[in-house]
Amino acid sequence: MGASGAKGLHMIRETSDRQLQLKDFIHPFGCDLNSENRWVKLAEVVPWDDLAVAYNSVMSATQGRPAKPARLVIGALIIKHKLNLSDEETVLQIQENPYLQFFCGLGAYVDAPPFVPSLFVEIRKRMGAEVFDAFEQAIVDRAVHIQKKRKPTRVSTSGGDGSPPSSCGDGSDQDRPAPVDAVDAQAEDVTHHGKLLMDATVADQMIRFPTDLGLLNEAREISESLIDELHKQTGGKKPRTYRQQARKVFLSISKRKKPGGKLIRKGIRQQLQYVRRNLGHIERMLDELMAEAGMPFPLGHKLQRQYWIIQHVYAQQKRMYETKSRRCDDRIVSISQPHVRPIVRGKAGRPVEFGAKVSVSMIGKLAFVDHLDWDAFNESQDLIAQVERYKARFGFYPEVVLADGIYGTRANRRWLKEHGIRFGGRPLGRPRKVTSENMDEIKQLKRQRREDERSRIPVEGKFGQGKNGYRLNQIRARLASTSEAWVRSIFLVMNLIALLRFLLPFLRPSAIMDACTTWLRGMLRLDDGVGDRLTGMHPRFADASTGW
Repeated sequence: MGASGAKGLHMIRETSDRQLQLKDFIHPFGCDLNSENRWVKLAEVVPWDDLAVAYNSVMSATQGRPAKPARLVIGALIIKHKLNLSDEETVLQIQENPYLQFFCGLGAYVDAPPFVPSLFVEIRKRMGAEVFDAFEQAIVDRAVHIQKKRKPTRVSTSGGDGSPPSSCGDGSDQDRPAPVDAVDAQAEDVTHHGKLLMDATVADQMIRFPTDLGLLNEAREISESLIDELHKQTGGKKPRTYRQQARKVFLSISKRKKPGGKLIRKGIRQQLQYVRRNLGHIERMLDELMAEAGMPFPLGHKLQRQYWIIQHVYAQQKRMYETKSRRCDDRIVSISQPHVRPIVRGKAGRPVEFGAKVSVSMIGKLAFVDHLDWDAFNESQDLIAQVERYKARFGFYPEVVLADGIYGTRANRRWLKEHGIRFGGRPLGRPRKVTSENMDEIKQLKRQRREDERSRIPVEGKFGQGKNGYRLNQIRARLASTSEAWVRSIFLVMNLIALLRFLLPFLRPSAIMDACTTWLRGMLRLDDGVGDRLTGMHPRFADASTGW
């Protein structure tokens, strides 16, 4: 190959990956942690002491073994839902990351897990609605205290007079909305202030999509396992369950792409017969063990619970089959999670959702769970209670309540009118006739309604943030109490993030410098001579003569 052909070639220097040893790896742990790290900033926002008091309120001071520190537990819970991690992965991330250990309150880096992942289950069982209500109040108190005592940094450019930006303001900066609508601490006679947004959604549970045929097949399989367990204790000849035949019948229908209604009904009838036969065998075997042999109830807690659930599933499915109905009261849609109920919402593409229904009120940038129930309920019945909770949090009623039309019942409108609160919705009855005298008034009311509809968008966005960013629509806890704690933890994290975004300019030492930079850039656009004179004053303006 000639010299011309070798111009595009490069020398290869091969190194072996085996040469690098762990002791030779350069790590930054000998240096100071970065004060601008997101977890360091978030740690400055969280009211740890108030949260610790609320968490420790459910603990015993005299009984039981010593508990983990409250900051460690609460910090781990925030990390889990902020990063959408599993319990095991959360513990590993805290073990490997010094910033997360600092966030959880550890004094030094420790290469050991802070606790076993199963502790998360006990934490969720322990943290009920009262604890999370105290958490919410602590966040509200911190937000209101900051708005009253500290003045936000203004980063807006100057006006037409060319005056430099002020390093402090009165909190009315539109570029940085406040987390809550607070009032002046001196205004003790204020009775109405702020806006209250409210709406309801469903926190979908991670369960298999329920079908009547699939539930009966699962109940049949559980009944067969119960028969196997009881047969070990009774001995003798095992009752016939026809499990292979029943499985074959179920698969012949479930594997069809579009089975017809008659075929599905036939499969349900067959599975009901198999389950009925198996339940009869279980009853006889229990009578033999308990009545004749004098033994206590032979099934453990888990198997006894499954036995109770499949009996209810069989009774519900038999009733619906006989009456040719598609609904029943307290319908079980998951044997592993019998507390989950189908909730008809009528949403596009998802008419029925499976999970807990959550009624939420939103004040400023903070959202609070006011009502959580596994049964479907009419959210309009929560309006009065939510308004009263608003007054309990801030000491005054809201000026306006913004909600869906379902909240605008006559009783709710009457109550709001009696308390001097405006309802931001369409009035009841026929539209008013437009005349020359009331034309301007009607136009003003229409503009007000459009503004109210736009102002209600943030609560819908908060639901989208929770479901898309924090998996509010994929609740993975299995118990009712732990699932409720999971939902409330997501709203806790979203409120802390909203508080962090409001406080971020206070936590950055360069906030005032950034504001001055914005003002100077505006000045340099107006006067090139100023740009020439300021070039070289500061590295920020090194390219002022060329860029402006």
